[in-house]
Amino acid sequence: MDRAFAEQFARDWIEAWNCHDLGRVLSHYAEDFEMSSPFIAQIAGESAGKLRGKASVGAYWKRAIKRIPDLHFELVSVLTGVESVTIYYKGAGGRLAAEVFFFGSNQKVKTAVAHYGA
Repeated sequence: MDRAFAEQFARDWIEAWNCHDLGRVLSHYAEDFEMSSPFIAQIAGESAGKLRGKASVGAYWKRAIKRIPDLHFELVSVLTGVESVTIYYKGAGGRLAAEVFFFGSNQKVKTAVAHYGA
């Protein structure tokens, strides 16, 4: 993973979320990407905590933003791996979070996994 790409991706991803611009957020993802998060079970009612595709994940994120209208992320660090990037950030209420993004050959996210601190 190219460090410059990872840092640009992280900055743009954080900025898109802070603008609550779901179209811009979703532009980083492949059409059929898979997302897993502990909050998917709570907000989307999917007990497995996973969703697939922009339509499903976009609907989930839209509900999440309505529940947290002052949602704001603060970038802490960007970590690179093999075909992956981890964004470590402060999320809602200053809660620490890390999201791991696995990329396809088109530099679009194919899988994303969210982790949250207490």
